[in-house]
Amino acid sequence: MNSERPGLLIRHCGLADYEPTWQAMISFSANRHAQTPDELWVCQHPPVFTLGQAGKPEHLLADIGIPLIRIDRGGQITYHGPGQVVIYLLLDLERRGLKVRELVTRIEQAIIDLLAEHGVAASRLQGAPGVYVDQGGTQAKIGALGLRVRKNCCYHGLSLNVDMDLSPFAAINPCGYAGMAVTQTRDLGIPLSPEQAAQALVSHLSQQLEHA
Repeated sequence: MNSERPGLLIRHCGLADYEPTWQAMISFSANRHAQTPDELWVCQHPPVFTLGQAGKPEHLLADIGIPLIRIDRGGQITYHGPGQVVIYLLLDLERRGLKVRELVTRIEQAIIDLLAEHGVAASRLQGAPGVYVDQGGTQAKIGALGLRVRKNCCYHGLSLNVDMDLSPFAAINPCGYAGMAVTQTRDLGIPLSPEQAAQALVSHLSQQLEHA
């Protein structure tokens, strides 16, 4: 660990519109310098679909009145809505000695560890970044992630379904996978509010990042 590395700042942004938050991430990343502390932005979003830079519009299966925003992260299409915890990671990867693949693994592990605390076994799927749980013999996605890296710094991050209306996921192929089941912590018997889940996930993410 670099003893001169600035600490990790946590910002709680509440219910935040997607597009201004995204633009703020771009601005933050463009203007950061060698001493800029890394930050985690914790929020929820009003209903919105986001489509990654190489995303295919046909993964939006139906127009249900929710806006679609094409953005600059990797990955395909996903849904954000109230009751889902979103954490954006604005990190200097070079300073932390992290490669993108290792960062993805650490993000996934933070979610896996949080679920394990509540007796829920979760796993990764080969070739499909995110976190999955077994639900009636089917792999259901509970956590998604997507990143953008510029000049060895990253932004965007992860989402964890906690206590939300999952029905909009039926209007998309989640992350580009037709028929992909989705679930949330509430339906797995985990008694956490979105705010409590966010606090716990920040703790697990911080552990993963500070070990880098």
